[in-house]
Parts: sequence; C-alpha cells; structure tokens
Amino acid sequence: MPDPMTPLAISACTATSAMGRGLHAHLASLRSEHTALRPNDFGPAPLPCWVGRVAGLEDATLPAPLASWDCRNNRLAWVGLQQDGFLARVLEARTRYGADRVALLLGTSTASIGATEEAYRTLDADGGFADFMLRPKLHNPHSLSAFVAATLGLEGPCLTISTACSSSAKVFASAERLLRLGLVDAAVVGGVDSLCASVLYGFNALELVSRTPCRPFDADRDGISIGEAAAFALLERGAVAPGRPRLIGYGESSDAHHMSTPDPDGRGAELALRAALERAAIEPAQVDYINLHGTASVKNDEVEAAVLQRLFPASTRASSSKGYSGHTLGAAGALEAVISLLAMAHDLLPGNLGTTRPDPRCGPRFAWRNESRPIGVTLSNSFGFGGNNACLLFAHAGVAP
Repeated sequence: MPDPMTPLAISACTATSAMGRGLHAHLASLRSEHTALRPNDFGPAPLPCWVGRVAGLEDATLPAPLASWDCRNNRLAWVGLQQDGFLARVLEARTRYGADRVALLLGTSTASIGATEEAYRTLDADGGFADFMLRPKLHNPHSLSAFVAATLGLEGPCLTISTACSSSAKVFASAERLLRLGLVDAAVVGGVDSLCASVLYGFNALELVSRTPCRPFDADRDGISIGEAAAFALLERGAVAPGRPRLIGYGESSDAHHMSTPDPDGRGAELALRAALERAAIEPAQVDYINLHGTASVKNDEVEAAVLQRLFPASTRASSSKGYSGHTLGAAGALEAVISLLAMAHDLLPGNLGTTRPDPRCGPRFAWRNESRPIGVTLSNSFGFGGNNACLLFAHAGVAP
C-alpha cells in the first residue's frame, strides 16, 4: 500500500459549467437545488435528450494572438480561466517560481474533436479539409493542453491525460508525483470537455443517454445527461497557507474489466478508494462527505452504492452532483473536485438532485436533499470506461493529518 503523502495546498480553483461561471455561480446553483440541465439544442440534428450546456460560448472570442486555436473546447477553457481571479494567481506563481517550474496537467475526453467534426462536415470539392480548417494543432488530442500552455506562458512539464471520465481527477495524482519528486514547484491541473456530436451520439449508441434529466441512484434511472465544463486548480508544495484547503490523498486503479462496464463487484473502485485513504492516513469514518461518481447509468450507480456500503459507516454522507451539471466526461473529476471544495468551504452538503424514488440499495448514507453541516474532509470519486478509477481526498488546512 502507498506511503502517506505530504498534503498539497490548493492555492486557487475555479469552475465553469452549465451551473454558471465561477465559484459563486456554482455555490448559488447548489443552494438552489435546481438543475442546470436543459433540452438538447446542440448541433445540426439535436439528439432528443437533456444536456448541461454552457451559455454564451458561441459568442466568446479568443484574443488575436490566440485566434488560431479557436474552437468550442478552447473557448470554454479560455472562459474558464477568466473566472475567480484564477489567471492572475497562475501568473503570480509563474513569476514566483519561473515558467519552467510550473507544470500543466489537464484531462479531457475529446479535446477539440468538435473542430475535426466541423472540418469533415465542410470538406472542399477535392474531399480535403477546407482552408479555414487546415490547422493541425487543433486536430489532435493535445490541443487543449497546448492551448492553455500558450495562454498561460508556462514552460514546465505539460501533459494531457485522457482516461475517459477519470481524466481530470488523475491529473491531481500526476501533479503530486511531479511536486514530490521536486521536478516543479507548482502545478496547474484541471479538465475541459465540451459538447460534440461524437460524444452525444456515441453514448446514445451504447444506450446510456437518458431522454429526461438524469436521475442518479434513482430506482428508475435510465442513463446519463451529458454536460460540458472547464475546471482548474493551482497546487503548490511547501507550507499550506492558513485557510487554504489541501489535497491529502489520492488513489488510482485500472480494473480493465470491460470497455464500458465497471467490474460488477467494484474491485477497481475499492482499490482506488483504499489507496486514497492510505495516502491520507485516515479511516473511512473520518470522511464527512463523498461526491460520488453517480452517473445515473444502471450499472455504475449499482456498483458504487455497493462499494459505499461496504467501506463506509452509516454516518458518512454522500451524493452525486451530476443532476446539476450533467456528466461532463473528461472534465468531471476537476469539476466535482471544485464542488467538493465548495461544500467544505461553506458547510453545504449538496443533495442528490434528480432522484424521486431512491434505489433501495443505497442505504442511509445518501443525502437526498441539501444539508448544512461542518465538512472537514471530502472524497471525490471518478470512475471511467475501461476501469480507469481515481479518488481524491481534500481537507481543511486545520484538519489532521
């Protein structure tokens, strides 16, 4: 099992999703207990379902020096970086440590595949990409990280992690390793995924998309609602500033049970959970709130509820926040990490929005409505296709260890 880790300071964080732009908008959305999902109106032939769409991306523009990077995913990243003073905090870190001592690690499922889809819809007479789409740096899975690195002027390690729905949770783990090894002094982590036809129709082909707003852990759940989001955090090693939350543990596993179905016994998820607790040197009973992966697919919720019951006492509180934002795929880990940090900062335990008839297998740990209570330690679960599992543990600066 892993050795206990030295906690890392989370110096800044931000999120942009259908719930709104910035931390205040997300907090207000959580407090409202109303979904940000809406009937799908995305694309030339919208799939009949509900989505978590970020308003105004069509009108967003990149600065002239970055215009060659323009696409929906990079516009979403740009908008996300402008919230909560995050851009300024990163630039301060760059000045303090040096551009080559700040890492950039981002998770995404699709990167700028929406731009590639557009290129294939607008082929020229010879069957090739139209001139305005001859931008090779857009048509590759590293587009997002390369764009953000150019935006932030960072010259340190730059990685794109694409492990489906665990992508932007795993970036926290990779950042911890870089920081622990002394390769960098700070790391920008996060995830960005935007709506595109490949994702909507791909998940629909797997019969995983609900025609109604998703209902995590409902007895009648019938699939996910896809959303889009950009979420970022700045991690630093050394002394934790007073009042700043910390990353105290993480766990990863790959059960490789099936390309799109979790291990029926949740063995991979349990391995990741236990590794996170070991690294944080805490017991399950010390976790106050768990933000569950909770996609509202039949199998995911069944397995996760069983693991929750197996590992945690009845006093633990847990819920899924995907009823608010939808499943933001590669951005889900980072978005739900930010939601976990908001819950901790404001003593707000988000309710499991969208559920009207709880699955009887869920048990007493579930918070079906919002609760107000002190939260010192939070756990965020992210379980991706292929058994790519990642769990993150956060704590107030004043909470042991």
